[in-house]
Amino acid sequence: MLKESFLSRRDFLKLSATSLTAASLLQIPGFAKRLEAAVAEIPVIWIQTGSCTGCVVSIANAVSPKIQEILLDQVIPGKHISLAYNATLMAAAGDLAIQAMEKVAEKKGQFVLIAEGAFATKDDGLYCQIGEKNGKGITGLEHLINLGSNAMAVLALGTCACYGGIPAAPPNPTGCKSVTQVFTDNSIKTPVINIPGCPPHPDWFVGTVATILIGGLEAVKVDIHGRPLAFFGSLIHDNCARRGHFDAGRFAKKFSDPYCLYELGCKGPVTSADCPTRLWNNGNNWCVGCGHGCIGCVEPEFPYEKSLYTVVPIEKVTPPATYPAVEAKQISPSVTG
Repeated sequence: MLKESFLSRRDFLKLSATSLTAASLLQIPGFAKRLEAAVAEIPVIWIQTGSCTGCVVSIANAVSPKIQEILLDQVIPGKHISLAYNATLMAAAGDLAIQAMEKVAEKKGQFVLIAEGAFATKDDGLYCQIGEKNGKGITGLEHLINLGSNAMAVLALGTCACYGGIPAAPPNPTGCKSVTQVFTDNSIKTPVINIPGCPPHPDWFVGTVATILIGGLEAVKVDIHGRPLAFFGSLIHDNCARRGHFDAGRFAKKFSDPYCLYELGCKGPVTSADCPTRLWNNGNNWCVGCGHGCIGCVEPEFPYEKSLYTVVPIEKVTPPATYPAVEAKQISPSVTG
């Protein structure tokens, strides 16, 4: 009696290396259908427009699981991501690549769209084109509108896709906009989840995708900026290793000082992300750990109008999240004596 999870996709591919073994398995009545049902393929189209490609490079450096496991194995039991199109990662190019995208796009409501980079809108998006049809270039804006309208969901990956980022900074000559802005302008109702960062942490992407596969879109709780609360639910300032220096009023005067970097422009008090506890490069370090202040790259205001080193006003000082707050009490001189 065959079970639903009889073989993982990877195990089947290993067995398939021996034609006799594969043929024997496929002769079992109903095996092909059971294999298809046991491992559900989630087609993904990943387009890149006004970006530096840093986002996909960051995600490709995922460690646990590795990018190979995300794309070739099951992210969760029974669910496998099928990356149909990504200009950076795929081997195909030109017409073959575009045909792979179009084949998946025909299945309306059955694929996920990942959008990386801001989208040029001036002159109908002329300044960014991906492929061509009938001798005419197809703009990134056209791809976003057409694919976004038919996708089951959209993941805006990186701050440029989420809020416009650096390409949309003044004077913004190409009229770059975020995914949400383009959807609003074109009355597109497809759900969008923002995963910002310049670049985003691989765990933020993998964790969000896994959550969607396990519990559906409604399982991803987001904040007012559309970011998953699991990764963007607390201020960097609350968990910073230098928070004690801030509370004690010890501020760095130069970047080599070991004290709080707030007066040197650190955006930690107004930035929501789990960088201090998650760390980067497989848990080795992060911006403040390297001696530089947080630049607030996950916030809609990035890049800031003034300078990355301009001191930001703190609206509300919240207690540290990694240790309990201390309530100061007045002590009388007699007790002190």
